[in-house]
Amino acid sequence: MDKSKMKYKEKLKYISNRALVLGTVVFGSFIILAVIQLLLAYKGETPWWIAIIITIFAILFPTVFWFWIHRPYMRCEKMMDRFLEGYIFSEKEDMELLNLTPSIQKQMKMVDRIVRSPQYMDLNKRQAQYLALQNQINPHFLYNTLESIRGEAIIAGLDSIADMTEALARFFRYTITKVENLVSVEEELDNCETYFGIQKYRFGDRLQLHIDYDIAEYEKIMNCRIPKLTLQPILENSIIHGVELKVGGGNLYIRFQCTKNRLLIRISDDGVGMDELTLAKLNQKLGKSTKAFHDNEEKQGGIALVNVNNRIHLIFGDEYGMHVYSVPGEGTDVEITIPILTDDRQVKNRSVLV
Repeated sequence: MDKSKMKYKEKLKYISNRALVLGTVVFGSFIILAVIQLLLAYKGETPWWIAIIITIFAILFPTVFWFWIHRPYMRCEKMMDRFLEGYIFSEKEDMELLNLTPSIQKQMKMVDRIVRSPQYMDLNKRQAQYLALQNQINPHFLYNTLESIRGEAIIAGLDSIADMTEALARFFRYTITKVENLVSVEEELDNCETYFGIQKYRFGDRLQLHIDYDIAEYEKIMNCRIPKLTLQPILENSIIHGVELKVGGGNLYIRFQCTKNRLLIRISDDGVGMDELTLAKLNQKLGKSTKAFHDNEEKQGGIALVNVNNRIHLIFGDEYGMHVYSVPGEGTDVEITIPILTDDRQVKNRSVLV
């Protein structure tokens, strides 16, 4: 967090603490005054009704102060912290929480409107594309090196090493060079098959990949757009945490199914599975919305799944994402739900959002 954000948060806490101190002092004064009035009324030096009224004020003051002043301010401070961390408020819900003063609410709405503007989105997209293009300079050294290794392997008659090097170069070219946010299912499957080909050199016939879909829906499924690197990280996760730990051979399945508006993808393995506690914790992480992306718990495992799920949330919304099913000793299924996007205009609109 930069210095300007730190200073702003310190100002908020400073004002909040002073308001709390002021409220405590006023409350203490009411208590002292109420005790004095009760003693005077007991001695007959002042009417009882005055002492009773002051006592009621002393009792009601902390409740009114807490619910009308301190609690709304703390809620506003919390929302402001989230805004400074980069969270964009929803127009209907979160903005209504910033009701400390009409001036603050007006300012926050103005800032939020600027952040949501197409010009700002386009600027962010251009900046991201620039950084992506800048990062493409270094991979050329990697590609050239891999090509040199492949050439040496062919000269030496090591065809398997040459093929593995070529597959690795294709995998890196897709992963690093391709800058689009959304790619077709066909492109993503090609990358998965490249990755699986590399793994075959390690596992041999012990590992098998099966891809299943309805032939009648082939073109529709292959043209659907999904976030880049959606399938391969999950496939890798299935190998490392499922099939690799299993004695004997293992199978991986990628199944596609279309509903009216959604594409369902299920990536399965017949590996070791996971216990109920581990499964519950993983699904709890996946069930979190974009508001919880910076939660420290998400840095303690299951990174590949959480990363893919978070990107789906960012592009399509929290109603889409993934869920994991698993039975110990039988295997694990990862189900992904995303909207069906095939129209170029839809894809362009989604790409602007990320």
